[in-house]
Amino acid sequence: MTSPGVGGLHDRGGDPEYQPGPGFGGSVAQHLAFADEKARGVLLLHGTSDIADDASVDELPVQLHIADPDPLEPHDWLNAWYLRARRAGAEVEIHHYPGAGHLYTDPELPDYDAEAAERTWRVALAFLDTL
Repeated sequence: MTSPGVGGLHDRGGDPEYQPGPGFGGSVAQHLAFADEKARGVLLLHGTSDIADDASVDELPVQLHIADPDPLEPHDWLNAWYLRARRAGAEVEIHHYPGAGHLYTDPELPDYDAEAAERTWRVALAFLDTL
């Protein structure tokens, strides 16, 4: 697995595995997973990106971990993103972390929330184990 702060690909048995990456890394992982029929799942931390109108996946497992509220991912945006992801065929799971800052998993930043980060990593790693 790549480090938590870097988005990227990892080949596991010939199938691409999209690794978590906050911010832009998560956007890239989301885009790649929605465009690759071999993708087995996508884990998003701290954000999302737009989903193409013609995106189509076959029950792609998607897990999102997000601060609540998050000024960079307002509720209206997240609702629209969720509906677009479901319309594309994704099986979406969203985990909200009330009171956490935008990049709450990074212990080097003021947004860090130890309890939310621990819960995120526990749930995220369990999700990756299912892929």
